[in-house]
Amino acid sequence: MEHHSDSSQSSQFNRLLSRAANEPKNRHRRRMENISPTRLIVSSFLIVIVVGALLLMLPFSTRNGIRPIDAFFTSTSATCVTGLIVLDTYQGFTAFGQAVILCLIQIGGLSLVTLTSFFALTLRRRVGFRSMKLASESIGTSNVAEARKLLLVVMKLAGLFEGLGVLLLLPVFVPEYGLEGVFISVFLAISGFCNAGFDILGRVDPYVSLTGYATNWYVQIVIMLLIISGGLGFLVWHDLFEWRKTHHLSLHTKVVLIFTSLLIVGGTVGFAFLEWNNPDTIGLMDTGSKIVNSAFQSVSARTAGFNSIDLASMNAITKCMLSVLMFIGAAPGGTGGGIKVTTFSILLVTVICVATGREDAQLFRRRINKKTVYQSLSITVLGLGIVILSTLCVFFYSGELVSPLDCLYEVVSAFATVGCSVGVTSTMKNPALIITMITMFIGRVGPVSLAISLARQRKDQGKFDILPEGKISVC
Repeated sequence: MEHHSDSSQSSQFNRLLSRAANEPKNRHRRRMENISPTRLIVSSFLIVIVVGALLLMLPFSTRNGIRPIDAFFTSTSATCVTGLIVLDTYQGFTAFGQAVILCLIQIGGLSLVTLTSFFALTLRRRVGFRSMKLASESIGTSNVAEARKLLLVVMKLAGLFEGLGVLLLLPVFVPEYGLEGVFISVFLAISGFCNAGFDILGRVDPYVSLTGYATNWYVQIVIMLLIISGGLGFLVWHDLFEWRKTHHLSLHTKVVLIFTSLLIVGGTVGFAFLEWNNPDTIGLMDTGSKIVNSAFQSVSARTAGFNSIDLASMNAITKCMLSVLMFIGAAPGGTGGGIKVTTFSILLVTVICVATGREDAQLFRRRINKKTVYQSLSITVLGLGIVILSTLCVFFYSGELVSPLDCLYEVVSAFATVGCSVGVTSTMKNPALIITMITMFIGRVGPVSLAISLARQRKDQGKFDILPEGKISVC
């Protein structure tokens, strides 16, 4: 009996030792499980930006060296698929540096979480529920059950569109640049699909973007198709490919397709009308080129960042119109930015319904959930607040060098991760560059997502109190 008692005590003592040894691991595991997917996604973007900046600061990444703040700005712009630059991508960076920027664009466009989850599935490693929840947040779907299938669709679509883009651009750039034209085609295809706006065409003059192809309709149309393909969102493409089986399109897909078409057509007509006789933009072009360039700027302003004309020479009213298009942006679940076209459509429909005496917002004979309306309102108000505050700060640190309208245009371009520039970024002082970096980051991860990731998680989350109703007069 004594032997059995000693053995039992020894076994219990060993269990206590084992539990004490594993306690730090268990505590770390519990801490990681309590971190929200949104916070992990935001953190992944920060990690990519820091690593990218360190790589760009290597001596063989640049031709003439780079300041740390410029390296971080370039890395942030590439990861957030914005396109604002302080150094011309070709003249400032070596082939290695350009490759680093291209990798940052691809990672930022599809998100690090999406890529790592895909490779885990490809290598047939076990991906748990939490990982799939994280992946579903990253690709813009709330359905965790379909996340695995949609994750594969995302990667296939990205490979398909980028591959087609490369093949379509090769006949233009290979005859002009030789073998180097292959890399140019790859760079522009990925940058176009990811709505990044970076280019490596500054061989003659820096910051030229696609102005050398203002009369080349083919190049502009290919880039436009890439921009639209990435901006529609993977959920829409998945729905379109499934239409043969289902003969049904979701409400989300219908809203994205209709409002995207309206914004593209409206932007094209508006740009052509406002700039038709401006000799510094499209005024000296033939009618066909005027229409194509107007369409290109309308599409590019929806978060791509390429330009085929001198944006600084646009009329003030045109800059205002494009600022609105940039702020609205592309569709959720894609590579574009802005407050999203669905957010804009919900707010517009809500205003119309309230003005016509309806209690609920309705689209295509479907009632929109009030939570969705509140989220749309929150995103828009936070976005406007960030844009206004950032514009004031950038203008303060830019002094008399630029006009308030140009500061607003540049800040909206940063927040909406567009990258269309009227020349303000290249003249910014360090504080203005830091503010612009923060604005780009907030625009990429989303103002609401960033606020959620920074907020402390309450222990009583999920519980709510029933409070008495309060009345405030608003009209």
